[in-house]
Amino acid sequence: VISGVVRGIGIESWATNTNPVHNRERFEECHDLLLKTWTTPGPFRWEGKHFHFRVINPWMLPIQKPHPPIWVPGTGSPETVEWAAKRRYTYAAFLTPLDVAEDLFKLYHKHAEEVGYTPGPEHFAFMVCCHVNDTDAKAQEEGKHFLWRMGHPLRGPREYWAPAGYVSRIAALMTSKRRPRPLNELTYQELQDAYHLIVGSPRTVIEKLRHIKERLGIGALLLEAQAGRMSHPTTMRSIELLGREVIPALQAS
Repeated sequence: VISGVVRGIGIESWATNTNPVHNRERFEECHDLLLKTWTTPGPFRWEGKHFHFRVINPWMLPIQKPHPPIWVPGTGSPETVEWAAKRRYTYAAFLTPLDVAEDLFKLYHKHAEEVGYTPGPEHFAFMVCCHVNDTDAKAQEEGKHFLWRMGHPLRGPREYWAPAGYVSRIAALMTSKRRPRPLNELTYQELQDAYHLIVGSPRTVIEKLRHIKERLGIGALLLEAQAGRMSHPTTMRSIELLGREVIPALQAS
């Protein structure tokens, strides 16, 4: 079991009626509580800055000791990279340009060296959207369903996605430099050129994913395989080709 620990996005502050300034503090306290719950037989009490529980009684603890491995996703915040590196957690760059991912991974290396270790491929992952089909032409046609995923759900005013205080000033500055145009403004071809979306026959997809793997030195690829109105049979065909042809080829390289 791998545990993904996700800080979340700005709009969740609206949904939960919480101060976005405290978002990172709340996330880190939740993480600390999670670790204690995984590793400490109950009952115990938790009195933190943001959370208060009179009784916590984890009667069943994880089999993996001291706890399941933790992965942390991110899109560009330097604070998240530093936080993950100092805890030796795998950092997964989500839908970021390759040059941005390279910068984030270099930053991870820097913070890792500061606390006394050299990270390996197992500390890095990269997430993209991916569709495989029998031919490049079929894949290009079906892959257009990802335009909905990159477009409609990402629309909205900036203050909705990133309310004031949600990100630090330095994180906001770095994000604006790294991604001058949001994903929902990129064309279908631009999404592919930037490696946000990998579409093609098994041979084409193998070449593109191998390029990502070799350039970034990652130990894991996270592939989002369905979006919009892509049909179940089409999705399953893509997953079948990934498992039968793409993944074995990547493992062998």
